[in-house]
Amino acid sequence: MPQMTWERLISKKRFDAQTPQYATDEAVRGEFQRDYDRLVFSTPFRRLQNKTQVLPMPESDFVHNRLTHSLETSCVGRSLGRLVGKTILERHPAILQAHPSMLESDFGDMVAAACLAHDIGNPPFGHSGEDAISAYFRSPQAVSFLQDLTPAQAEDLRNFEGNAAGFRILTHTHPGQSSGSCGMRLTYSTLATFTKYPRPADQVVIGTKNASEKKYGFFQAEQTHFTKIAQELGMLPAGQNAFHRHPMAFLVEAADDICYRIIDFEDGCRLGLIPFEQAQALLQPLLKETAGKPSSITFHDEREQLGLWRARIISNLIYECAGIFLEHEEAILNGTFDQSLINLVAQKPALDEIKKVSIDRIYRHRPVLEIEAAGFEVLGGLLDAFLQAVFDPTAGRHRKYLDLVPDQFLGPQRQLSSSNYEKILNITDFISGLTDSSAISLFRKIRGIDLPRMY
Repeated sequence: MPQMTWERLISKKRFDAQTPQYATDEAVRGEFQRDYDRLVFSTPFRRLQNKTQVLPMPESDFVHNRLTHSLETSCVGRSLGRLVGKTILERHPAILQAHPSMLESDFGDMVAAACLAHDIGNPPFGHSGEDAISAYFRSPQAVSFLQDLTPAQAEDLRNFEGNAAGFRILTHTHPGQSSGSCGMRLTYSTLATFTKYPRPADQVVIGTKNASEKKYGFFQAEQTHFTKIAQELGMLPAGQNAFHRHPMAFLVEAADDICYRIIDFEDGCRLGLIPFEQAQALLQPLLKETAGKPSSITFHDEREQLGLWRARIISNLIYECAGIFLEHEEAILNGTFDQSLINLVAQKPALDEIKKVSIDRIYRHRPVLEIEAAGFEVLGGLLDAFLQAVFDPTAGRHRKYLDLVPDQFLGPQRQLSSSNYEKILNITDFISGLTDSSAISLFRKIRGIDLPRMY
């Protein structure tokens, strides 16, 4: 049976590098840490501070946005990567023959970087924003724009996916930005670790139980990019233009699952959407308190008590998920394991109950639903206005809309010479890259609801 090997799966080579790589002291700052740093300083990452995690545009300073969620997920991912990396290096001494400077911390940095980027392609208004973009491209207004696209290209838009938008941000440079063509030039391994769904939109399997087949991870425009990454790392094929996951992608998924299951729930408790007594009852099965070692601290603030429980539960889940990964390592390497690690933890029923309560009390909280519903109008309205401008730039109003599109999305000298598919993708890049507040502000202005101040 064919099997992936760690010697190939680990690559510090930078994707599609057009210039020589810097000689760096790996003991001071490794290549995967450089990936992490590039992401932290990038504009798309900074925009996550004003993108929805659970509650759109929350007034509470405590409630998480996409940026704080991504930072916390990267911390959990780093711990998972280091725990797994330590054992992997012990099990496979050939890794150090191929990569003499490899450390367990490199595994942690690789997973942390991928976790940091895992939501970088999410549009405004969270997952509802993905639905809003998809709904627009399925609507009658979009039919004329899609008529010259291939079925696979149209599926990219009718089933818009933030994961694929994220891969495009990481690997694509708009002609209006520079003559480069490979985005942030991250390492091959970090890009593969980022990609939880290594398949195109037309290879999504409806109703599948396999974790990596439920969504897609790259647009048709970046399909050759991912194929190049997969071939470089020796990833196993899993269908037409599809591949089995890089093993470290399971840890990225686990870190995200741990954080949103526990921390979203904590947000709901702190906002009073879930009573403290109910939260306590739901969290207790996950605490695994050490017998004979009760806490010596008496809490007078329920929020501080929640914080301690959250920390202990996350720690417990990190160790358990790392153990599950190592138990199934061989099956992961040969492509016969394709489950979310969180679904195999011993206390899955308790996690499922927390998820159910979060859906009922947090995700279906009326203000959340109201703003998500508004997001359909905002994103659909912006897409329609700017696509009309791109496809009919001579109309008076359309010329004004076109002037509002940043240069990077229109190419050098703002010439619209790309294919219809690329034109649509570029405008979708522009709209999905907006923050929640900037999307609302732009929509109100082009509709004449608000006018910009001139001073």
